[in-house]
Amino acid sequence: MTILPEIAASVPEMNEWRHHIHAHPETAFEETATAAFVADKLASFGLEVHTGLAKTGVVGVLRDGDGTDSASSAIGLRADLDALHVHERSGVPYASRHEGRMHACGHDGHTTMLLGAAKAMAQRKRLDGTVYFIFQPAEENEGGGRVMVEEGLFARFPMRAVYGMHNWPRLPAGTFAMRPGPLMGAYDIFEIIVTGKGAHAAMAYTGKDPMLFAAQAINALQTIVARNLHPQDAGVVSVTQVHGGDTWNVIPQEVVLRGTVRAFKREVQDLIEQRIRGIVAGVAATFDMSATVRYERRYPALVNSEAETQHAIVAATAVVGATNVEINPTPEMGSEDFAFMLQAKPGCYVWLGAGRGADTPNIHSPQYDFNDDVLPIGASYWVTLAEQQLAERP
Repeated sequence: MTILPEIAASVPEMNEWRHHIHAHPETAFEETATAAFVADKLASFGLEVHTGLAKTGVVGVLRDGDGTDSASSAIGLRADLDALHVHERSGVPYASRHEGRMHACGHDGHTTMLLGAAKAMAQRKRLDGTVYFIFQPAEENEGGGRVMVEEGLFARFPMRAVYGMHNWPRLPAGTFAMRPGPLMGAYDIFEIIVTGKGAHAAMAYTGKDPMLFAAQAINALQTIVARNLHPQDAGVVSVTQVHGGDTWNVIPQEVVLRGTVRAFKREVQDLIEQRIRGIVAGVAATFDMSATVRYERRYPALVNSEAETQHAIVAATAVVGATNVEINPTPEMGSEDFAFMLQAKPGCYVWLGAGRGADTPNIHSPQYDFNDDVLPIGASYWVTLAEQQLAERP
């Protein structure tokens, strides 16, 4: 393990930053205090600071050496700021002070690692180029990465590549995992509204029961992946909500089904959407009802570029050693809006192992807490990656 000396010296301070952010979680596009905290720290390191992109986003700029005026000598490093609407049950002394909001995904740690890296790079002065430290709001569900791109992130801050990182409690602390190509799935949602005819439950023959539609449709939707996709392709169709009815003895007029679709390929998304629409129309016709489908494509699949993934592998190897870097992990169907940045620029997103053992709570659990032991590992990775990519000229 190679922890850079500047990072090692900052560990107590990084722990304090992380615990402060954890205790004051803010959700999508409301990260005003968190953004102010980040901007203040970046300014104290001597960085140029820009605020207001995607409402609460922050970008710190560190220029050093001769190659500071060209996008070809600039890279971006991204961390996310937001928390989740989760009631914390971790029991830690720095637990959320905002009931119903919690850093249940580790963005407090991501922000802290990038701040630690920014401070170390400003101290070390071993770059020949520009590093943009991108602190992005609203990763959870609301697509803050998309908003930053749409509001001109890469026009205002020209760079050749962008890199991201997420802690991964299912991997042991002190490891990394990454691969070129798809790493995380696209995130689509659907809503199906079926309208029948309400009736007294004891006189069902006088109505058209939308509950029958719901039962048949849920089963039929599960055939899409099993009987339409090639076995080597991947897809998930999950119905996660069923809403209908108000009392014991009334057949409702309407039932609403909602759910999510995950895939790695656009053509798989197209096929699943087509089949959802076909199944809904067919089942509705079977029961002489009307039905509508609303289908939204929220996040694209996260796809790492080849060259930048190799750069990430080299940097991670320098920090934790080759035996602790997995270069072909099984992709996951969880989604990540860093995918929007990777659609605009080449780059690589890596998983940083953060597990303490088999019983480590996973991300999005109310018992979850970021593993502070990996703060210096992640921060050292960021510094190593930047210094390798923007090496100071002899």
